Formats: sequence, C-alpha cells, structure tokens
Amino acid sequence: MIAGARTALTLSLVLAAASAMAQQGVSKNEIVLGSIQDLSGPLAGYGKQARAGMQLRIDEVNEQGGIHGRKVVLKIEDSGYDPKRAVLAAQKLVNQDKIFLMAGHLGTAGNVASFPVQFDKNVINFMPLTAAREMYEPVHRLKYAMLSSYYDQMHTVLPRLVKEKNAKKVCAIYQDDEFGLEVLRGAEAGMKELGGTLAEKTSFKRAATDFSSQVAKMKASGCDLVVLGTVIRETIGTIGESRKTGFNPVFLGSAAAYTDLIHKLGGKAMDGLYATMTQQNPYTDEASQPLRFWANKYKTKFNEDPTVFSAYGYTLLDLFVQAAQKTGPQLTTDSFIKTMDSMSTQPDMFGGPALSYSPTKRLGNGTSRLSQIQDGRWKVVSEYIKP
Repeated sequence: MIAGARTALTLSLVLAAASAMAQQGVSKNEIVLGSIQDLSGPLAGYGKQARAGMQLRIDEVNEQGGIHGRKVVLKIEDSGYDPKRAVLAAQKLVNQDKIFLMAGHLGTAGNVASFPVQFDKNVINFMPLTAAREMYEPVHRLKYAMLSSYYDQMHTVLPRLVKEKNAKKVCAIYQDDEFGLEVLRGAEAGMKELGGTLAEKTSFKRAATDFSSQVAKMKASGCDLVVLGTVIRETIGTIGESRKTGFNPVFLGSAAAYTDLIHKLGGKAMDGLYATMTQQNPYTDEASQPLRFWANKYKTKFNEDPTVFSAYGYTLLDLFVQAAQKTGPQLTTDSFIKTMDSMSTQPDMFGGPALSYSPTKRLGNGTSRLSQIQDGRWKVVSEYIKP
C-alpha cells in the first residue's frame, strides 16, 4: 500500500515537472518573451526599430490588462549581427531568462546558429526578421515565419523587371554569406526562367565598406540591371560608388534593402532603386488614416519616425497576442502551436498580405511586391506577385 502511494506520488511529481517545463516563460502574472537584435553592429538601425515596434504593441496590450490577466515581458539581447554572439544570447534567454518563445530574431546566420539552443528546450522561433528559407524549411513544429523568402522574391520579381526594362545584361553583387547567396540563387532561378544567365557575379565580405572593385567589374561588363544581395550600408555604398563613376543601371534589392535608411542616409543618389517588399514603410503623412495615426503614435512615444522594421516588430507581436489570446488561459508551447496551426489573419494596416498557417505550412504568405524610391521616399509600384 505504502509502495503504491509512493509510486503515485513519484508519478505526480514527474507530471508536475513535465508540466512546468512545458510552460517555461508563463507564470500566473507574466508571459516572458525573448528577442535577439543587432543593437550595436551593421544592422543596428533595423534592430532598434524592430525593438521599438515590438515594445509599442506590448505596451498597448499591457495597458489593456495583458493576455488573460498576464502582462507580457520582452527580454532583448544584442547579437551585434554576429552568429557566435547570437548563440550566447539565445543561451541566456532560453536557459536563464526562461523565455516562452523567441520573437523576431534579426538575421539569417544568427537564427540558424541559435536553432539548436531553442529547439533543445522546446522554445518556438516565432516570426524571425529574415527572409531565408531556413526559417520555415524543413517544416519544424517550432518554426513560424511571415516574410516571403529572398529566393522567391528574386525568382518571381526579377523576370518581370527584366522584361519591363528590356534589360540585356543582368548582374549581381552579393554579401558572401547565406543571406547574399539566397538572393543570388533566386536571381539565377529567375534568369533561368527567362532562358538566360547572369552576365556577371561579384561578392563582398560581411561588414565591407569599399565596393569600388565590384562596381568597376560590373561597369566593365556593361550590366544594365544589377541585383543587390545587400543590406543598408552595402546598398548605399554600391549605388553611391556607381553614380560617382557614371554607372547607372537599374538596381533591384531584396526586402533586406527595403528601409527608409537607404534614402535618408544615401540621399538623392538612391532615387530609382527598386526593392521587393511586403509591408510598406509607414510615413507620418500617409493617406491611410489608420496608418497615419499609428505612425504618429509611434513618433510620439519614441521621438523618431517609424520604419518598415518598426512595422515588422509591431505586426509580429500583434500576431503573438492574437494567437495567445485565442489559446486561452492554459498557455503552453503545445497549446500555442495547436492555435497557430489553424491561425489565419486579414491583410494588415501596413499593406502586408493575409497570413495562414497549418501543421505543414510554416510560412504565412509567400508573395511579395515591388517598391521604388521616388523623390526620396518609397512608393509601391506593383501588386503582390505569387511565387
């Protein structure tokens, strides 16, 4: 009898421990989320904007009483856009801060390097701020993504732009890492669809600041359309160097180059740049009243204009809030996944497409569209294009 009681007690303790593990990051009063951003490296502009966008949505929901009575707490670590630092940041967030999920981690390499740390502790990678295919492929129960891939963006948009501009020699300059290679692969697939190939390819190392040799190489090849596997300063550096030397092809960047920082830092020389995108950069004088209201609310709170990365941060946190509220008071990793696997949304106020998820569909929407810098601001110039 005593032995039976002991067995029952042991089983009950084991089940209690398992339940506690499943509910890491969720207490009676709080839900603790984590995020890894670049706050000190080459993408610090993006990281700080994404952090502010996430915090704005968290402040809103907490002011309204939280999610089923729980306040949302966001713990942020700085990776400096370095995969090794990202792993250390993930270890701290997962093992010390005991986060429920990782939200909006910025950067392809950092995300991939951190997956083992998170997945070993059953921590979801939620809406990372990178458009790499690894964020949703292969299908994994702990992966959810919202940004169409760099590969699909280029594969679908490039053929259309080549035809529209009657481009004869298409070239590419790209960052020599997984991000840049994904842009390159998409461009090569797009050219293959047209029955052609890239006339010239040239790369640069991450954190490079001088692009004169790469620009000279493309100019010598007579490129009339150049695909950019670049982010902020590399985009500005490449286009700025090109304008200086009288080399003026059509430039096409990915969603990584779709930021107001390009025209704010690069000035008039950036006019004409095309980039793939989903959500549009929110300007404070937008025609859309909801978007204008949101942009001014953001500016009042943070004393700066919002950007598309502010919108990304806000949207991904809003998606978490929707799913967590729908899940109910018994919030666990498993119950949250069950909700997400039947989740669907309407197009958002930033012009982002409707998203939907399932047990076998971890990317919310694979479409993208084109925008162009005209007179110092981004203008949407195409409808959504399906991959």
